[in-house]
Amino acid sequence: MGPAQQILENLSAQRKRRWAVKMAVAETSDRLSAFLSSGIYRLESCNAVFIDPVRVLNRSYSRFRVSPSMYYSRFFDSKHEDQESRFSSNSRKRKRKEKQPHALNERERSADERHQEARPLLLKAHESLLEATDLLSVICNLRNDVCSLTESEESLPIVEQSFVELGRVWQAPLYEIILHFHQHCNPSGDGSSPLIRYKEERVIPIFNNLVVNETSDNVEAEFLNSRYVIPRESCFYMSDLRQIHNLIPAESDCGFSLIVVDPPWENKSASQKLVYSTLPNRYFLSLPIKKLTHTEGALIALWVTNREKLRGFVEKELFPAWGVSYAATFYWLKVKSDGSLISDLDLFHHRPYECLLLGYCHGEGMDSEYQSRLKPLQDNQVIISIPGDYSRKPPIGELLMEYVPELKPARCIELFAREMQAGWISWGNEPLHFQELRYFRGTREKG
Repeated sequence: MGPAQQILENLSAQRKRRWAVKMAVAETSDRLSAFLSSGIYRLESCNAVFIDPVRVLNRSYSRFRVSPSMYYSRFFDSKHEDQESRFSSNSRKRKRKEKQPHALNERERSADERHQEARPLLLKAHESLLEATDLLSVICNLRNDVCSLTESEESLPIVEQSFVELGRVWQAPLYEIILHFHQHCNPSGDGSSPLIRYKEERVIPIFNNLVVNETSDNVEAEFLNSRYVIPRESCFYMSDLRQIHNLIPAESDCGFSLIVVDPPWENKSASQKLVYSTLPNRYFLSLPIKKLTHTEGALIALWVTNREKLRGFVEKELFPAWGVSYAATFYWLKVKSDGSLISDLDLFHHRPYECLLLGYCHGEGMDSEYQSRLKPLQDNQVIISIPGDYSRKPPIGELLMEYVPELKPARCIELFAREMQAGWISWGNEPLHFQELRYFRGTREKG
């Protein structure tokens, strides 16, 4: 090869490298742009995504936006981080005084084996997040994300409604919720915002009743001294476990193709924090998952903690009782605003992740040929996000939709829900918990 040819080869190699760098930058820019609109960022070289629940949830609303400062109430706050560091410091002090760790019992060994299997993929997912510097620069500002709308009703007094307690009293059937349906009046031409005029008001029972917003716009609701926001094309049924049979469709072809379940598992921590009421495991055996399932089958997504006793219960008793065949495990990895894990990955009783167990409940029309057309569930996927309020799970519906049986549009329901999403039915004893107006920012203009 002559000198001139060598020079040409070098120039060609340099152009290829520059082109590769340019394409990589463009691809990264495209992913970030997609994240800013969708709230979902697919990380490179691993089976993981980062999601911003606020952006995902906001796709359910038009006139309102979920407030980032209200959603991210924990892992952005410097006071919280100081408390965390003090907790860690105190833990280290206690550890010095403690005796040597005892030998693990059988359940603890099984739990540790599960952890060791998940550990490499969780580490890889976390490393990929830390390498996504463009994403990290956005994550650190998620809580301060500026919306064009102003904070709604900042002056409203905070009134905590205990739906659980209200639903237990004898007056429960008498409680009513007021739904305000509105229409926009055209502006006068001076550039002002459209005025809102209510055209319909419905007063209906709030407990043991299907409350529906069938419109393509958000609906404001009033109950006692609080206001709430109902997403478009959504509904809720607020009751205890004894009334869930009222959601069973008369015909299976009106059933659900995606069922997300977030049970209030017995948990000492939850009891101590008095966040929500828990139930013994045996109560969940009575959930009519099979009867809720569409004739073409349903994808079941069950949130579980890392307790080995609970995992054994799900595998040996709960899924069989529901008629669900296990398919895959996803992991929800929790990080802080700087991308670091909320706790040490190997901290035995406080792992920085939770599990989502996935399986299929086969419907009457789900034969072997039909099952072969389903997209195979890819095991060990990792969902990374900054946690919101205590026990508030990230919205995962969109991530699961590609694995849902072919029914279009998918019919979706969340059991033990504490918030709502557009196009979903939310059932539980407090599905309006995070729908209170103070969790949103927006404008309310009256005409």
